[in-house]
Amino acid sequence: MSGKINDGLEGIVVAETELSDVEGEAGRLTIGGFALEQLAGLRTFEWAIALLLDGAPPSEAREHALSRELAAARVEVFDSARQRIDPARDGMDALRASIAGLNGDQENPVRVISSVLVFVATWARTRCGLEPLRPSATATMAEDYLHLITGETNVEKVAALNSYLVSVIDHGLNASTFAARVVASTGSDLVSAVTAGIGALKGPLHGGAPGPVLDMLDAVQASGDAAAWLANELEQGRRIMGMGHRIYRTRDPRAFVLERALSKLAAAGIAAPRLATAKQVEQAAAEALKRKYPNRSLQTNVEFYTAVLLDTIGLPRWAFAPTFAVGRTPGWCAHVAEQRRKGRLIRPASVYVGSRHEHGPTVKSPEAREPEWNHGQQK
Repeated sequence: MSGKINDGLEGIVVAETELSDVEGEAGRLTIGGFALEQLAGLRTFEWAIALLLDGAPPSEAREHALSRELAAARVEVFDSARQRIDPARDGMDALRASIAGLNGDQENPVRVISSVLVFVATWARTRCGLEPLRPSATATMAEDYLHLITGETNVEKVAALNSYLVSVIDHGLNASTFAARVVASTGSDLVSAVTAGIGALKGPLHGGAPGPVLDMLDAVQASGDAAAWLANELEQGRRIMGMGHRIYRTRDPRAFVLERALSKLAAAGIAAPRLATAKQVEQAAAEALKRKYPNRSLQTNVEFYTAVLLDTIGLPRWAFAPTFAVGRTPGWCAHVAEQRRKGRLIRPASVYVGSRHEHGPTVKSPEAREPEWNHGQQK
């Protein structure tokens, strides 16, 4: 078979979706019919989950009912999480193994969403050398997650975490969502599809960069000269963490809502020690990248201010990627359901570029083969 190859499926449309729309040139993200700026910081994570799972804006009663269902599921899964989580493993590896072995209803999105949160929180708490905390039967997702890891229930920090979770709940047909839809298209179960999403999200080109953004900010602050540090990184051929995106040609709209959430924390008297450095680095990096790559638009992406926000509310940097999974799992679940309703088996074609041998390999005749050991013959 021959034909035009779009490397990385660049520009190839493989599905219709009602869940989210990523407009790269305009720098706009729509989730369930709402601009991101209308949701993040204004609606709870539960509201956004209901929006995607139900396909319509939820009533107050539906939002509260879903919150209770999610809380009950978190309480139910806690004991098995304590037994299954290995704090010595990388967070994404530990999460993947735990979700893959999830017992019970493998088709219940509430159970899967709740399990991801509890597994990550239990792993993070245990890795800190602390006794895991039992989930609350009344708390929201953001409240419980913050408390299960840090022991805190600060209202302003919960609001900031809500903003983050809503901002990453869905984002078009990204790599992990596509992986989940491919698995769903085969007729496999929800847990298998979510496990595939976790595996894809682990990759540093997808969900693994928020932690390294903090490493970069620390290094810039230690150097005392952001422009010189960034210039050296580019000269050495290294990437600037938190800058550039496969789709966006402008500043990532999620960076805007996360920066807004950080401003609200500052207004509440909660200091973000790296925020000033982050803003300085963002400006210097944008200028350095424009000089280095004048024909490319490499702007701030979601990971840049994710790192500063999650650090400010007290999450350790090694828990950032698993926290991304907590936020993205409802989107995966909604896409699995949509794939089953609308899609068919995803089976793209490939172009063979290997050799074609005129003659096959030489095979000895049966008579010329060595005798089998199991026939009792000795060599």
